[in-house]
This record gives sequence, C-alpha cells and structure tokens, in this order.
Amino acid sequence: MKFGLIKERKTPPDRRVVFSPEKARTVQIQYPHLEFAVESSDIRIFPDTAYEQQGLEVTDDLSSCDVLLGVKEVPMEALIPKASYFFFSHTIKKQPYNRDLLKAVLEKNIELYDHEVITNPRGGRLIGFGRYAGLVGAYNGFRALGLRDGLFNLPKVEGLSDLKALQQELDTIQIPNLKICLSGLGKVAKGAKEILDHLQIKKVGVEEYLNASFDEPVYTIINVMDYNQRKDGKLGKTSEFFLDPTPYESTFMRFAKVTDYFIAGHFYGDHAPYLITRENAKHPDFKINLIADISCDIDGPVASTVRPSTIEDPFYGYDPQTESEVAFDAEGAITVMAVDNLPCELPKDASEGFGDMFAKHVIPAFFNGDLEGILERARMTKDGQLTPRYSYLQDFVDGKE
Repeated sequence: MKFGLIKERKTPPDRRVVFSPEKARTVQIQYPHLEFAVESSDIRIFPDTAYEQQGLEVTDDLSSCDVLLGVKEVPMEALIPKASYFFFSHTIKKQPYNRDLLKAVLEKNIELYDHEVITNPRGGRLIGFGRYAGLVGAYNGFRALGLRDGLFNLPKVEGLSDLKALQQELDTIQIPNLKICLSGLGKVAKGAKEILDHLQIKKVGVEEYLNASFDEPVYTIINVMDYNQRKDGKLGKTSEFFLDPTPYESTFMRFAKVTDYFIAGHFYGDHAPYLITRENAKHPDFKINLIADISCDIDGPVASTVRPSTIEDPFYGYDPQTESEVAFDAEGAITVMAVDNLPCELPKDASEGFGDMFAKHVIPAFFNGDLEGILERARMTKDGQLTPRYSYLQDFVDGKE
C-alpha cells in the first residue's frame, strides 16, 4: 500500500502533519508492504529535505497513493476524485460551514475517514491533538496573566521550537498566590495539568479548595459531578449525566466564588447545563478574572467566550455588566483566552505525538483485516454514499436541516 502525506492547504496555514520523517521511516520499515510518498510543502514543520534524508519520496503528485493522510479539512478544489482520505472534516456534528465539503466528498466518490471518529469499540477516541491543546492553552492563560498584571512576559508558543523550550520559559516565572480550577478528565485537561505540575503548583482536593485559604498558588480538578447536581435532590451519577443531562443543574458558582483562574478543559455535551451564565458573571460573588477556554464553545457554557480568538491575537476581555467584549486588560473585565486551534502553536511535538498514536492504532488495521473495526467505525463515506453509521447526516447534506 502507498500512503501519501498531503500538503495542508487550509487558511490560516497549519504546519502539522500526520507523520514526522522519522516516524514515517519507522512505520515503513515495520510494514514492508507499505511505502510513503510526501507531497512537497513549504509550510510543514518538517522540511521536504528531512523526509528525503529518511529515504522517503517527496513529490507534487500523490495520485498513485492508496490512502491520503492530512490534518485539517482539504479544500474542495484540491480533493482528488475516488481517493481515500483521512483528515478532520468537522462535519459529524452537522457543522454548517463544512456542509459543502461533505457534499463534495460524496460527489467526488471519495472514501473519507475522519480522525475524530477513530475510536475503540466503546466509543473512546484513540487519537487526537487534545494533549497539545491543553498544554498550549494553560500556558497561554499564564501568558495573559503576566501581560495583564505586569508580572512577567512569556513569549508566544508559536515562536518556540518545541515543548522543552516552552517548559524552559515557564521555569523563569513566579506564579502569584492564585486559586486555579481545571475542568475535565480527558486528554485536554491532562495536558493542562502537565503545565500546572511543571510549575510545581500544589494540587488540592475539591473540598479543601472550596473551603480553605492558602499562602501559595493551588489548583483543583473538577469533573461533571463536582459542578452539577440533580434538580430533584437525588444523588447524581456521571454515567447518567452523559446519557441525559437535562435533569441536572449547574453548581459551578461555588467554584466561581473562590477561583481566580479557570481553565476550561471539559467536554460539553448537548443540553448540559451551562457552567457560567451571563447572570452568574454579573454576580458580586463571582471572582474569576481569567479564563483559558480550551474547549472554546462559542456563546455557550462559558458566558465570557463570545468568539474564538486567534494565535496572532489570543486575548480579549469580557465585561460582565455590559455583556460585551472589551480590552483584555480593561478594569473589571474577565480576561479570555479562547484560541480554537491551539495545537497549531506546537506543531513539532503535536505531529510527533499524533504520528505515534496513528501508527499504534490505525496502521495495523490495514494489515490485519481491520480486526478491531477501527477503519469501519471511522469510515464516513464510501461509493458516493454515507456509510450506515453516518446516515444521520443525509438530511444535513441535502440541506433539509
């Protein structure tokens, strides 16, 4: 089989790639019947010469490849008819801005596999960039703190070579006496936790965090049952909440009353209670003044996230009283970091980590008859049709919803 690493063409440019030169070479050695071709790119974090040095073909023509591997959405005009693609299509939630892309995939008889739905039999995601979103998001929050309060001046992540360089910058700063709340237990939250732990910030339990005072910076990690409760007063269950969150209401205000810096690393499901409403943010007891919203659900569970920010301009302010955007350092504002493509800022590490996961979970499926159903679950389209698993998207494709 011949796998092609495509050039990323989405704007703004994305420097990530599914496989680094070294990992592609390793996989090619491990599977003698597999070879890589690499589409020439002037933006990729690894230059063409790095792939050539690994003995890999660099070319402008990938039409002979069996499978094409990318990261972000492929522009419709660049799609090769009848090809097989892996990329993040951002269509499984019926995202309106990509409806035409999915239509084009079907019209061009493309076999599309979406990275987002590469899962185990229980539905757990096997690959992704979540860890790197968490790492960069938490770092960016501290960068905003330093700039806003005149404490320190951390550089932008995109100007740093890798995660090690990021950690070295963190070693130069001193964190003031803050209470930091991190939501979530997944890869995003674990990435953010790595930053907090690298800074040697003390982790404390939820009850201690809520009720005690500290003379040093501390953080706690909260899950859905820490900030939601059943409306009828009965004992809540996490499994029940994820199946149907409508019987629940948010109790996040108890954290908002004692938190300085909130890192939103949770997954927000449809119909779940909002964590921070606009009325919550206006409450005189609301203490949070800095939010790194890594989850970045716009005009949703975190009221201050009124729009995504950008790598170029990552911070803005939210005035709770006027419910409007202001300068990130305006008096009385909540400082917001809501970059929605955070892993792009750490392209080398993110690409290397992604390639490790793809090689472990996906590549074997091509050579073992898809023994665990990895490919079957991730295949969204085939023969110009949605596969049965994704047939729920038909009305979306047809423009009926």
